[in-house]
Amino acid sequence: SNNLDEFFMIRVSGLREQLESGILETSADGMTPAEQLVAIRRTLEPMLKEHRRTWLEDLLPQLNAAGIRIIPYHKLKKKQRRLLAKYFHDEIFPTLTPLAFDPGHPFPHISNLSLNLAVVVSDPEHGERFARVKVPGFFPRLLRIPSEERADIFEGLPLSDVKADNFVWIEEVITHNLEELFPGLEVKAAYPFRVTRDADIEIEEDEAADLLAAIEQGVESRFFGKVVRLEVDKAMPKRIRDILVENLGLQPYQVYALEGPVGMADLWELMKVDRPELKDRPFTPSVPPALTTGESIFSVLRRQDILLYLPYDSFAPVLDFLDVAAEDPNVLAIKQTLYRVGKNAPVVKALMKARENGKQVAALVELKARFDEENNIVWAKALERVGVHVVYGLIGLKTHAKLLMVVRREQDRIRRYLHMSTGNYNAATARVYTDIGYFTTDPDLGADVADLFNALTGYSRKDSYRKLLVAPGRMREEICRRIEREIARHKQHGDGRIIMKMNQLVDKRCIKALYRASQAGVQVDLQVRGICCLRPGVQGVSERIRVTSIVGRFLEHARIYYFYNGGEEELLIGSADLMPRNLDRRVEQLFPVEDPFFKSALKTILDIHLNDNVKAREMLPDGAYRRVEPKPGEARINAQEWMVANRGFWHRKE
Repeated sequence: SNNLDEFFMIRVSGLREQLESGILETSADGMTPAEQLVAIRRTLEPMLKEHRRTWLEDLLPQLNAAGIRIIPYHKLKKKQRRLLAKYFHDEIFPTLTPLAFDPGHPFPHISNLSLNLAVVVSDPEHGERFARVKVPGFFPRLLRIPSEERADIFEGLPLSDVKADNFVWIEEVITHNLEELFPGLEVKAAYPFRVTRDADIEIEEDEAADLLAAIEQGVESRFFGKVVRLEVDKAMPKRIRDILVENLGLQPYQVYALEGPVGMADLWELMKVDRPELKDRPFTPSVPPALTTGESIFSVLRRQDILLYLPYDSFAPVLDFLDVAAEDPNVLAIKQTLYRVGKNAPVVKALMKARENGKQVAALVELKARFDEENNIVWAKALERVGVHVVYGLIGLKTHAKLLMVVRREQDRIRRYLHMSTGNYNAATARVYTDIGYFTTDPDLGADVADLFNALTGYSRKDSYRKLLVAPGRMREEICRRIEREIARHKQHGDGRIIMKMNQLVDKRCIKALYRASQAGVQVDLQVRGICCLRPGVQGVSERIRVTSIVGRFLEHARIYYFYNGGEEELLIGSADLMPRNLDRRVEQLFPVEDPFFKSALKTILDIHLNDNVKAREMLPDGAYRRVEPKPGEARINAQEWMVANRGFWHRKE
């Protein structure tokens, strides 16, 4: 549900804009904007039906069987209704604003993704009329209610005290108490609906005198973005639907009539129910043993590199590293890229503390991180207020690289301490995204990262680095060179092997290089969570390529690139997917992991994921996916569960 919201706010809105501008150019798949919009609708209709069927016929009955009940309002008992009527009167009613629509009242603005009621009222003088009531977003969407037998106990008590696992949709509570909002009128009906607006921000960066101000203005303009989708309750009559369509400036194909609740992302609220036996088993993330002895993290890192695999490892060592650096009198400077840091950002607070302690602190805050612009603006201003050098990156590029560098004076030398990652410096997503972080004091990588920061904050430019692969620049060329090297090694030794784990695979040159590798006999295993434009198993083209995708408890986010290289294995990790967007329009980094212990550990991580036969899907030659099932007698392997059970095997034992 969330993903579809973002898809409409960005991709569909972009196609609508092209259509309205009269653009007839075809995309890579040979389709015009109009044809793409038709194809989206055609694909979505059966998908949404299955989505609703799964909720109504599978999940809802299973929740009921487990004692978690979402009760239709008409099935509530008298005492339960009385309790909800009081809650409506005391809590909800004072916050509601009915907005009429008639010649004296213009059609109200409907905010993006807000839940609304289209209310039909009637009186003898004017007949039927239309009003809109917005459902306040600060109440729970699902209201807890006690059983009929216990309802008397909660007379005079807040509903928040209710611990029972019975729920009712808030829009149903409002609908059945609308007479209080429209006294003297007959409330004929009320129908939930929701709109999705264009949320893309287009900035002409080379023309913007102040990028921060331009992004702020773009964020504010989202409030008035064009409506690109209208979701309505299936029961809404055509005459009411037509009022919405006409006044929102929509075409009929932009309307989606849904069975069941509108805005199903709110079902996340059920995760608050205290039923641990129905949830994934909790676990305590591990911490590398070297960081649990009380020894200074700087002295540990001088002795060895450290690998973190989130969320199986704790994110705390990264925060501790920053906190220690902020207080250490020998630390001279801290430099960091910030892409998505979240609302409660301990990383940013540590940088502010470092600056207050007199360190030189530079932060590259990517203001254009989609849907995080507002958060990043807030943190950029907070950092600037305490004297941090804040830059917004390079014109025309998003800075997606994940880099942290601490510069420390030690005896008669300066040493650089690095943390580089596949994921963001975000304590919240660190609990649900699988990402790899790497601490090192490698001098070549340190010099490379210093050069890259200089390019990001100043005017210097470099095309080649000692060990780092950087986009835009030579990253595509270097990946393709390694694929060609694997082909050459395979022709010599017959043991070519490429493994790539990433979020998306779209880049044509990289895909063609992988096809050549397959045709040469190299075994290619790709694990691509999202979009994959390569087709495996095509005769004469890609018989030696296998593509899988894992969608499980955690979001697979790590990027790992492995080349057997005739036994001289090379393993790269970093922020980049193989997409034109990442390789040409973003600042990205990949770096080699050269420590034999960690190379072996990462290879094991790859092998376990490739052997998943519980959560994995395998792509077929036509682009469809099928679930991977265990073969007869084969053990079941859920890669994420295996990582939880064996977490920390990638830590060096001292």
